[in-house]
Amino acid sequence: MDAHTFGLLEFDKVRDLLAGYAASSLGRELARRVEPSTDVGRIRADLDLVSEMVTALDLAQSPPFGGLHDVRLVVRRAAIGTMLSAEQLLEVSETLSCTGAIYRYRMRLDERLSELIDLLGGIEDLGVVAKTIGGCIDGRGHVLDMASRELAAVRQRLFELDEKVKSEIKRLLRDPELRRILSYPNATVNGDHYVLPVSVNHRHKVPGVVHRVSSTGETVFVEPASIATLSAERVTLKADEDREVKRILRRLSTEVGRVAKPLTFALDIIARLDLITAKAKFSRDYKMTAPAVNTDGRLWLRSARHPLLENLFRTLNGKAPDAPIVVQRGEPPEPAARTSPLASSEPRQVVPIDIRLGIGFNLLIITGPNTGGKTVTLKTTGLLCLMAQSGMHIPAVDGSTVPVFQQVFADIGDEQSLEQSLSTFSSHVSRIATIFEKADNQTLVMLDELGAGTDPTEGAALGRAILDQLDKVGCRAIVTTHLGDLKTYAFNNDRAENGAVEFDIETLRPTYRLLIGQYGMSNALKIAKRLKLPNELLRRAHKYLRRRKGKAPELANLQQLREEAEKAKEAALAAQHEATQQREEFERKTADLEREATEQAELHEKRTKLQPNDTVRVTRFDKVGRVVRVIPAKQTVVVSVGLGQWEIPFDEIIPEPGA
Repeated sequence: MDAHTFGLLEFDKVRDLLAGYAASSLGRELARRVEPSTDVGRIRADLDLVSEMVTALDLAQSPPFGGLHDVRLVVRRAAIGTMLSAEQLLEVSETLSCTGAIYRYRMRLDERLSELIDLLGGIEDLGVVAKTIGGCIDGRGHVLDMASRELAAVRQRLFELDEKVKSEIKRLLRDPELRRILSYPNATVNGDHYVLPVSVNHRHKVPGVVHRVSSTGETVFVEPASIATLSAERVTLKADEDREVKRILRRLSTEVGRVAKPLTFALDIIARLDLITAKAKFSRDYKMTAPAVNTDGRLWLRSARHPLLENLFRTLNGKAPDAPIVVQRGEPPEPAARTSPLASSEPRQVVPIDIRLGIGFNLLIITGPNTGGKTVTLKTTGLLCLMAQSGMHIPAVDGSTVPVFQQVFADIGDEQSLEQSLSTFSSHVSRIATIFEKADNQTLVMLDELGAGTDPTEGAALGRAILDQLDKVGCRAIVTTHLGDLKTYAFNNDRAENGAVEFDIETLRPTYRLLIGQYGMSNALKIAKRLKLPNELLRRAHKYLRRRKGKAPELANLQQLREEAEKAKEAALAAQHEATQQREEFERKTADLEREATEQAELHEKRTKLQPNDTVRVTRFDKVGRVVRVIPAKQTVVVSVGLGQWEIPFDEIIPEPGA
């Protein structure tokens, strides 16, 4: 998809938010590489997995990611014969233990979570190799004596040799003649050698090897000759120890190499599981839902919220979310995030908006005052479509539906700027030209401040032509504008509709609500009156305004009719959605009952066909036993369990596989 649009919609910041919920570097890497898909089957499958994980989290069945490391490169090196270090083997061991935990986690999952169970089906329990490594290397990365008999024997000899050295040092320190020539009455260690701090003037009185001299030059550190022989033997034993440790590490690396293929396969699945879990945690934290996905261009976002705007308000309100805050840099990202001198000290909250496209109309023309939320509407729509096509839940209520767009294009500038230069206008026109080269009927186009930056009359004419071209292409488009002439476009085109961002004239603040079926008024004169502009000036402005509005009554009547039609349409869509939900719930319950009846019938048939020596599980004891005989007339089975035989009703018998 279009990379420029990704930047305008700040999709990377959503990916960063998502990555904050991942438990491992594997999941974070995938989260930062999430891309919208155009494959409807894949999108639905990804959304189903996230929905199941949300259910799993609600059931306190969070995946056990403890000990997970990205050891894929290390494992590949082991597979080609490279010796791994003890620290690397320890990470592999912890990761193998994690795969074993995920393997057992799959067994504990609720049977309703079938998609997750299938996803984890390829993970093997590789805990045997983890136990092998754990039996040879401790948690600090130290190779244990028990790793091999040879290593234990060498270290025992080293221990005995060290004891001899310590005994000799103690003997020397007990000598009063020697103590008089020491700088201080203790031995110290230099590398692997025990040395005595001898005053430089008495160096000749202590035969041995000088290993270092103090910074003042007053003390030399001497290894006595009686210890030097033992030290030489110790060097030999340390070399033997090092060779044996390397042999053990090679053996363990070979074991890792043998499981390289299943472990790498498991890590790929666990990375995806971590991403799914991150999406589910993101969904729960921001109260998201799974949208329905369609291929016929129907877009309906119900009570949609901009996730980055909500994230920003959490920062401003001092709320700490489950994931790290992604703070916007520079100017606030959305007009709605700007503070006003008239703003109250109450916690800021994102105002949900309802957006529709492809249901009765394909073009939505939004008008209204600056900072009223027009740009927020564009960004919310585009960003939520990208999130849905990336297999993520969206911050909207249940019943939202999103089409699969092949392309999403946006041209969003800074409508808050006081400067609209020719170069700015040229860049917007160039961008729109590029969009028209690629747009088709499976494209979402979002244009901000259409017709701005030039003469209003020419801008309106160009804006109408652009709207005509969008209509001709057949794409889904949302356009914002200040130009009054474009507000009437929808009155002459059945495939277009007006939208307005609401403004509270009493508080002089936008409400950020989107009203489909209405066109926005600038309210400039009302605002001017509230701000105490001279009455004479306001009367003159009203006089000029009346001269330009010859068709105002006719437009007002038409606008009222469209508003009434829009309210009826919204009520019909809500009723249709409710009916669809009830039908789906009924069909789901019917299917569950039919499946349960089929399973019970199959189970009863298996019970009637039991033969002596068949293996069965007795639910009363939760133990496995063997059939002695079947008594069909009494609907019972005599089963040998433990040391006794029991007559058990059919209902308490479950035939084991293969029985």
